[in-house]
Amino acid sequence: MHTFRTLTRRLLAGVGTLLLGAALGAAGTPAPAGAADTVGYVRLAHLSPDTPAVDVYLAAPGNAKPQVFPGVGYGVVSDYLELAPGRYAVAMREAGAPASDPPVLTTEVAVTSGGAYTVAGVGRYADLGLRVLNDDLSAPTDGRAKVRVVQASVRTPVLDVAAADGPMIADGVQFATTTEYQQVEPGNWRLRLTGAGGPSTDAEVRLTGGAVYSLLVLDAKRGGLTAELRRDAQGGTVVPAGGVDTGAGGTAGGGLDAYPMIAGGLATAAAVLAVLLWRRRRRTTW
Repeated sequence: MHTFRTLTRRLLAGVGTLLLGAALGAAGTPAPAGAADTVGYVRLAHLSPDTPAVDVYLAAPGNAKPQVFPGVGYGVVSDYLELAPGRYAVAMREAGAPASDPPVLTTEVAVTSGGAYTVAGVGRYADLGLRVLNDDLSAPTDGRAKVRVVQASVRTPVLDVAAADGPMIADGVQFATTTEYQQVEPGNWRLRLTGAGGPSTDAEVRLTGGAVYSLLVLDAKRGGLTAELRRDAQGGTVVPAGGVDTGAGGTAGGGLDAYPMIAGGLATAAAVLAVLLWRRRRRTTW
């Protein structure tokens, strides 16, 4: 029998996914990365397969009250948030923990004008860490595309990514690491994700000339691997909400970047939570 607290945390994790995408997606109108002289870009990610959902706190310089994004689960990557240049504190707490509790993890990100960063919780739970990734959103040259691999699968801890009948995209990528960007020809690609002692999968991807991509490799919920191709920029301009091009392993359309979620979804989730709270007053267990 599940307790009310357990079910509430699970619901908060789902609601938090909606809120994180919607809040960051609505933060501002994207500006050209190369031309931006007043803002930088930060996004948040949970890439630790065995770590429960967390509440993420983002504290701006001189602002005592941080922004809070509740219930962020594994595999969630937000849209970019436009921020004024400066140093920002990022903290993670267990989902539902009081803000007064010591954070599980903390780090700082130094935002520069035109810079882009991904702040990610990475590694296994036992040695979890926050890592700031520098995202190079500048346009590739000669009409090509630019792609990197973000390795967040513990089931295949050393990963190779190669095109079928084509070049190697990444070789020997260790779990909880990210490769450098590589420029490739645009078009439809069939990628083979393999690794010694772990599951493999194929990813059908479409790369557009002038675009910048992150290929996210995750442990699938039902075993094996899954991959999502995140289009981060196009022609040197930060891509607004909804930047996923394709999925892999049968997960296309429901992956990491279903942002922003419609307002009706948020209202429905809030209504469900309200009903649960009302029922809680009438019974002590679910």
